[in-house]
Amino acid sequence: MKIEGKAKAVAIYVGESDRWKGQPLYVAIVEEARRLGMAGASVFRGMMGFGANSRIHTASILRLSEDLPVSIHIVDVEERIKPFLRVLDDMVSEGLVVTCDVTVERYVHSGGPAQGGGKP
Repeated sequence: MKIEGKAKAVAIYVGESDRWKGQPLYVAIVEEARRLGMAGASVFRGMMGFGANSRIHTASILRLSEDLPVSIHIVDVEERIKPFLRVLDDMVSEGLVVTCDVTVERYVHSGGPAQGGGKP
C-alpha cells in the first residue's frame, strides 16, 4: 500500500478506563481500524489531562489515576476515514474525535511482515 498527497488525520481522545463491548475502548478502536483496512493506528497514553467534566487525571505518584487520557491517531485517505467516522460515532459515547486535512509526504508498506531497518 502506498499513500501520498492529500489525506485525513483522525485523533480520538478518550479515557483509559472507557470500554466498548467488554474491552478497553482504545483496543476496540484499533482493532476496528485494522479490520476495515486502515493504513495504521497508534495509541498514546497521556500523563495528565482533563475533559468535559474538568476533573484532572494524572499519573502522579501522589494521585494514582486509573483513567489516564488516551489518544488514538489514524491517518488514511478520506475514502476510508469517512466511513470510519460513522463507526466512531457509535463507539465513542464520551470523548473527543477530531479530523484535519494532512499531506502525506511518504507512507509505503510492502504488504509483507513488518521489519526494522532499511532494505537488505
